[in-house]
Amino acid sequence: MAKIMCLVFCFLLGSSCNKTPSKQKPNILLICVDDLRPELKSFGVEYISAPNIDDLGANGFTFQQHFVNAPSCGPSRYTLLTGLYGPPGNNALFLRAKKIEEGSEEVHPSMPEWFKTHGYTTVSVGKVSHHPGGRGGKDWNDSTIIEMPNAWDKHLMPVAEWEHPRGMMHGLAHGEIRINRNEMDVLQAVKGDDNIYPDGAITDEALHQLGALAENNEKPFFLAVGIIRPHLPFGTPKSYLDRYDGVQLPEIQHPEKPEGKTTWHKSGEFMAYNRWGKDPNTDSVFADEVRRHYAACVSYADAQVGKILNELKRSGADKNTIVILWGDHGWHLGEHAIWGKHSLFEESLHSPLIMHYPGMKNIGSQTDAIVETLDIFPTLCDLTGIDIPEFTQGMSLKQVLEDPNRDGHPAIAYRSNFSTIRTETHRMTLHQDGFVELYDHTTVEKETKNIADQHPELVEKLKSVLNARLQ
Repeated sequence: MAKIMCLVFCFLLGSSCNKTPSKQKPNILLICVDDLRPELKSFGVEYISAPNIDDLGANGFTFQQHFVNAPSCGPSRYTLLTGLYGPPGNNALFLRAKKIEEGSEEVHPSMPEWFKTHGYTTVSVGKVSHHPGGRGGKDWNDSTIIEMPNAWDKHLMPVAEWEHPRGMMHGLAHGEIRINRNEMDVLQAVKGDDNIYPDGAITDEALHQLGALAENNEKPFFLAVGIIRPHLPFGTPKSYLDRYDGVQLPEIQHPEKPEGKTTWHKSGEFMAYNRWGKDPNTDSVFADEVRRHYAACVSYADAQVGKILNELKRSGADKNTIVILWGDHGWHLGEHAIWGKHSLFEESLHSPLIMHYPGMKNIGSQTDAIVETLDIFPTLCDLTGIDIPEFTQGMSLKQVLEDPNRDGHPAIAYRSNFSTIRTETHRMTLHQDGFVELYDHTTVEKETKNIADQHPELVEKLKSVLNARLQ
């Protein structure tokens, strides 16, 4: 009789006495910030005002030695979104899309596609892949040219008064669109609220999507949000620039152009904008102005991060959501006489990585383990209980998250004619013609003194590891 009553009771509840309902897999919120240096309080630098990112670090886990796999937007985001090394150009994902269109069997599922096939709703807002909104064409809004086929249920890019995604990408206040770069000011600060610049519209759409995903909780969601600032041009509401009035900026480290053969370049992306005839390498006042505007853009981006995290908490979805904040690469602010990215020096490759996940034990912890962007895909699989695909070239960081003292692994990066490997103590950069740079990060000279000739055995060892990883 008791057994019959139990079966009836279970039937009425729509469940089984022998089964415990499985808990829904955790959601994923991935926040990508363009050109973000690890120059934040959560990474040991005091003068930048980014309270929301720092709060995420204080309640999460910071990877102090995270390195991207390429010093440019497109190839770096390729590695994030595929878990694979790839082409070195900004068209990396479009090349992959072309292979898919041609029916190539060599193309593996992207990270969002992998989660989509495992029951996730996938949504992208803003600049997540290289082209904000994930489309090609003249104005980056041609729906027949998709940057990441099969990846997103929604791939969104609001344009507001900037007319199209290309206009948003390099937009300044009140709908100003870049036509000729040399006619657009490299710096700008205009009075107004956050929506006078493009990231305001991106964030509003992200809040809308987040609210809808949290409300319709039948499936876990993978929401990626790409914030454009502090990408050039350095335009921001003036209130964020005002935060830096009277703030003492730290000295620029090793500001001289390096001697000998390196991956130094002429900062063409920055120098092409209207600079009023000024050069920050020779004009210290202008250099200071550039750095303050960059800092203001970071503060503006941080405010957007804060709005997104507040909405996540308001919705209640924060209790079952993994949050990752990732910078797509660093940015030189005068180090090695470079103003921009695209080098294989530390400043181009070192970027923030912060994670928080439900039930994490080491809240507020940090690690000095060397890790790289490729590790994010397998880590998210590991944290959600989804199989890690065999094709990914990174490794899960779950063990490091559980024990911050664990070792990491060498980080690889590349440009078209160069590749580099970063270990705990050294960086070696290999040129296509065989020339080698070797720097010792345990010395005060760091990446200003090439010691390759003094350590041939170490060079050969690092070459072997680098070549094996990139094969």
